Amino acid sequence: MLRAAGKYRQAFLLGLQGSLVYRWNFAVRGFFSLFHLAAVFILWGAAFAGREQVGGFDLRQTLTYFTTILFLQFLISAFNEDYQISEEIRQGLINQFLLKPINYFLYRLSIFAAARLVSGALILLPLAAAYPFIHDAMAFPSEPWRLVAALPALVLSALVQFTIAYCFGLLTFWFLEIQGLVVLSMAVEAVLGGQIFPLDLLPPALHEVARFLPFYYQMYFPAAILTGRIGPAEASEGLALQAGWVVLLLLIAHALWVRGLRRHTAVGG
Repeated sequence: MLRAAGKYRQAFLLGLQGSLVYRWNFAVRGFFSLFHLAAVFILWGAAFAGREQVGGFDLRQTLTYFTTILFLQFLISAFNEDYQISEEIRQGLINQFLLKPINYFLYRLSIFAAARLVSGALILLPLAAAYPFIHDAMAFPSEPWRLVAALPALVLSALVQFTIAYCFGLLTFWFLEIQGLVVLSMAVEAVLGGQIFPLDLLPPALHEVARFLPFYYQMYFPAAILTGRIGPAEASEGLALQAGWVVLLLLIAHALWVRGLRRHTAVGG
């Protein structure tokens, strides 16, 4: 057991080393993200002109939500894991994992965790630089249960995002080019994941549908817990649904891996 864990610890350390090589890329990307955040502040400031609330929340709560979304994008979002997996399949690098006692999913997950540790830490630099200018616009709730609920929500959210990217990467067993599928997925995730607008602004019927989709649990759900947009009952139900999606996506990922390897072997990969 310890020997098996050691393999993925080494993969994590390799991923950490590789991510640190590109640390300035993450840092620069983080600082440029502040321009996007500034645009969000301006647009939503205009949307609240003459209004105390929109969708039951005031301007400070809404700006807090989008600042949290920015942080979560660097902390738990899958950046290019699908493309990396796709390239390893296309170039035949996947073959080395078929000859070793290593689980490819756990290997890639270890590298993903290392990369998000680095990018999540580096986004704190631009946020710290911006804090003196935006702290008056922040309004985080103070209930302790939110931090307790947010921790498993963040872990499950990262698993949802990584596993979806992993599944898209595995589609390379059948399609040589997955870019179109990934771009389409990113567009859907941006809307139904609450990155464009908070999902509680949707009509009630559409919001209820969104709650049963995996995209809801990628960004919006943990951000909504941390920023006070959902209560304890909805958070508890959401954690159960989120865990259910993790299990379902893992089953899909395993099925794609098994079937993909059969096809890979059949064509002499």
